[in-house]
Amino acid sequence: MNLKQIERVKKISKKDFISQYVKTQTPVVVEELTEDWPAYSKWKLSYMKEIAGHAIVPLYDDRPVNHEDGFNEAHTQMKMSDYIDLLEEKPTNYRIFLYNLMKQVPSLKNDFLWPDIGLKLVKQLPMIFFGGENSKVFMHYDIDYSNILHFHFHGEKQCMIFAPDQTKFMYKVPHALISREDIDFDNPDYEKFPALKNVQGYITNLKHGEMMYMPEGYWHYMKYLTPGFSMSLRSFPKNISNLSKAAYNVFIMRHFDIMMRKIKGQKWIDYKNEKAIANTHQYL
Repeated sequence: MNLKQIERVKKISKKDFISQYVKTQTPVVVEELTEDWPAYSKWKLSYMKEIAGHAIVPLYDDRPVNHEDGFNEAHTQMKMSDYIDLLEEKPTNYRIFLYNLMKQVPSLKNDFLWPDIGLKLVKQLPMIFFGGENSKVFMHYDIDYSNILHFHFHGEKQCMIFAPDQTKFMYKVPHALISREDIDFDNPDYEKFPALKNVQGYITNLKHGEMMYMPEGYWHYMKYLTPGFSMSLRSFPKNISNLSKAAYNVFIMRHFDIMMRKIKGQKWIDYKNEKAIANTHQYL
């Protein structure tokens, strides 16, 4: 794959952020956006264990999608304090994914500021993500096509992202938001998945306190290089076409997929994986 480093700036004005990145739908990393947040000094695993250790949190691992699973259904759950002990003890595939921890621990809202950066952020949805060393988040794009501000804390995380115009080479699974799950994006098998040779994308390593702007509908694959956690703030898509795609995903696509899993079972999953290859290879 052809990957280039995401552009980085230390700080940025609202005007420049909108004109240079949002309007052009170009990713960027802002390194010092959080330095005046209480979270910058406080948000470490030890603090999360102290303040949210009592919370029961949903966990995901890297098992393939199964027809018996619900849409984005967690694989297990655990007390946050036990989960953080696990993260610090050894590598684990268990992750917290797209979870609103602040519903259970409202005091966390006092630790960050809503960035005045030109996006109208959805203030009801600050989502949290946790992962252990070498745990991976499968290649996917978000159901609502939002503009994402993705902040990382405690350690280091690698982010690989691709614009929506790369979808034709991504082995997208039909009626889903993911690529084929047997693709190793760290070491792609180009004989089995030759279209990936054509993919143009971006890569960066996020460190504590850094923010990555991810434009609407971008594919993303994340790998935790160390145990750590992230927070995403989102703004609804500005592009009318993307807004209609988001509505289709939320109100039609996911319900159709759930229905077909119930009717056809694993045959539906296998059919979609086969179609992902056929649909992609037509562009070679």
